[in-house]
Amino acid sequence: MSTDACVVLTTFAGDANGRQIIDTLLERRLAACIQVLPIQSYYRWKGEINCDAEKLVLIKTRRSLYSQVEATIQKAHAYETPEIIQLPVEAGFADYLNWIDVECSDAADVE
Repeated sequence: MSTDACVVLTTFAGDANGRQIIDTLLERRLAACIQVLPIQSYYRWKGEINCDAEKLVLIKTRRSLYSQVEATIQKAHAYETPEIIQLPVEAGFADYLNWIDVECSDAADVE
């Protein structure tokens, strides 16, 4: 099964910043669904090991929209170097994948 669907991951610490990113992606129809999960992130940054409470964001969208999703996140994100990673969807329930495609279909016309 070939699909244009993908999941984009990002994280945020501040709820207001996260909500701004989420609202913009949905308003511009760059995402069909966005889920937010509380996580604890451990990472090395500028030579120091850090541990922070963050929110992991799962963005369901189309691969063809990735560059617009990335630019939207990068422009609004509070982090100096935000995580923005695209994961391909190799297969899935056809009705759900079609729903993603339909919900994101007018994204290019909104901007």
